[in-house]
Amino acid sequence: MHTAAAETVQPCPECGTEIRTDARFTTWCAACDWNVDPERAEEKRGRLARARRAQARRHGERLLAELSAGGNLSAHRDTSSILAVALSLVVHALTLAVTAGDVWFLVTGWGGWGMIPGIFLLALAWSLRPRFDGLPKDTPVLRRADAPELFALVDEIARVAGTRGVDAIAVDNRINASVASYGVRGRRLLTLGLPLWEALTPQQRIALLGHEMGHYVNGDTRHGRVVAAAFRSLITWHYYFEPVDHEPLDDTGALMLLLNVLYVLPRLLVRGILTLLDQLTLRATQRAEYLADRVAARAGSTEAALELMDHLLIADSAAVTLRREVNLAALSGPRRTGASADLTDGLWERLAADLASVPEHERDRQRRAGVLRGHSVDDSHPPTHLRHACLLIGEPAPPAVTTDTEREHRIAGELAAARARVARQIIRDGY
Repeated sequence: MHTAAAETVQPCPECGTEIRTDARFTTWCAACDWNVDPERAEEKRGRLARARRAQARRHGERLLAELSAGGNLSAHRDTSSILAVALSLVVHALTLAVTAGDVWFLVTGWGGWGMIPGIFLLALAWSLRPRFDGLPKDTPVLRRADAPELFALVDEIARVAGTRGVDAIAVDNRINASVASYGVRGRRLLTLGLPLWEALTPQQRIALLGHEMGHYVNGDTRHGRVVAAAFRSLITWHYYFEPVDHEPLDDTGALMLLLNVLYVLPRLLVRGILTLLDQLTLRATQRAEYLADRVAARAGSTEAALELMDHLLIADSAAVTLRREVNLAALSGPRRTGASADLTDGLWERLAADLASVPEHERDRQRRAGVLRGHSVDDSHPPTHLRHACLLIGEPAPPAVTTDTEREHRIAGELAAARARVARQIIRDGY
């Protein structure tokens, strides 16, 4: 098991204040914020990405101000959401027009040259069709019969959120968790990333599940079927208009060059519509995250929800630990033989111990750096420090759902096979 590095003490080169250092983490000063964010991740982002992150931050700040003033965020059908749905319907109308066009060409040109554009449009319409996601094929998927205790816990938390539970639970190697719908009937899928799940306390896990169940009741326009399908169609269109590689001196290359020139305007149009749809749904998506955080606090307690956010700030440490485990396994022996089973023993316990050993001064640095760079899980989420502030509005919520040691052991037993399989995948395939 990995142990924490010994701490040393040195003066700050800026203000002279005594600072504690740990060889595993960045040396910084809490008194003057010297070296608090040496990576300056925001500077590495492209101009458009920085603009989008700034827009997300502005939306997050406005929503937090509304909440602080006693506003109600539950009314999710605002003007932007309505416009997003309307724009999505226009996108779907284009798909229907392509479908109607291919039917017309095939019917009127059957047996003749008209079949060529008909077949082309048929293939295009097929690629643009609405799709229903299925269950993941490369990760363990649990049904109710496989994990009755875990599903019962999810059901209990779902009742707190005001919704029903899920139909399947997938387990993967991401430092994350998510919910989605699958199949024509819109069944519910919860995906648990073991590197996150294994690092949390039981109450923090309840808060995590509460957050995910909250997404089923918060009216996130972007993840509704109409808008989500429009995003997928637009991304497909954009792919078709991507520039084609070509050799300028070749005859075929000249044709590809001409196609690239012709693609410029359609590509810009599709990108513009994608950007507009993104902007129209960004506020609703951020509102959904705030509301999901409130469900997390109701289910697991405000304290557990806040601690969960702190874990997200040190997600990079979890990734570093897993990469180190992969490297150690590679040095210890072949990863694709039976020996790999021994190398995965205790992986999750070592990961949890490593994250638990992250000192408070490093967690504090991550919080301050997160404020400076507007850290968020991704560009669709409000900055983490704003979500943190939102949970502190009003009285702290006590836990509505609790668990005990016996229940935790039963859930761990239900996840045992998935834990072993995901650990083998990480050691075998890398991280």
